Amino acid sequence: MKHSKYICVFCGSSHGSNPIYAKAARLLGKEIAKRGFGLVYGGASVGIMGEIADTVLEAGSEVIGVIPERLEKEVAHKGLSKLHTVGTMHERKALMYELSDFFIALPGGFGTLDEIFEALTWAQLGYHPKPCGLLNTAGYYDELLNFLKKSVREGFIKKEHFEMLCVAKSPAALLDNMTAYRPPSLRKWF
Repeated sequence: MKHSKYICVFCGSSHGSNPIYAKAARLLGKEIAKRGFGLVYGGASVGIMGEIADTVLEAGSEVIGVIPERLEKEVAHKGLSKLHTVGTMHERKALMYELSDFFIALPGGFGTLDEIFEALTWAQLGYHPKPCGLLNTAGYYDELLNFLKKSVREGFIKKEHFEMLCVAKSPAALLDNMTAYRPPSLRKWF
């Protein structure tokens, strides 16, 4: 099934230490399907990545994975609607960004942060008008948000750019915020 909108979800290839993270992934997956969206994600069958992919598939929506060749044999999800295999992580991110209309980070590590911050940086620079969000499950991103607020106070991030990041504790609230999102007209240097 081809959808009109696709949500790219960046998340961990592990489940983390708290079962609430996997539960949040499943809740987001159900909300994505309920709203008629498709999912774009990193293509793995493990961790939170596998949880959200399985949930969206079970709910009848399309799931597109994008995985580097190096990881394909080891962790690729075999039951996706479509799996793109690319050569590098850079190619992976570029294709995920091209295929998607929204970007959400669930709890995760370095890769998750890299992916959401690159999408947010591209929005800040005006390369795309797509909303970027954090699902702040159990306060996972609280310290990061405090750091970003400090960056605003210290003059490294403009307040308007910080406000481009949608944040919510529940999948429904986050998707509501993101569907209502309007990009600022302010550009980085102007």
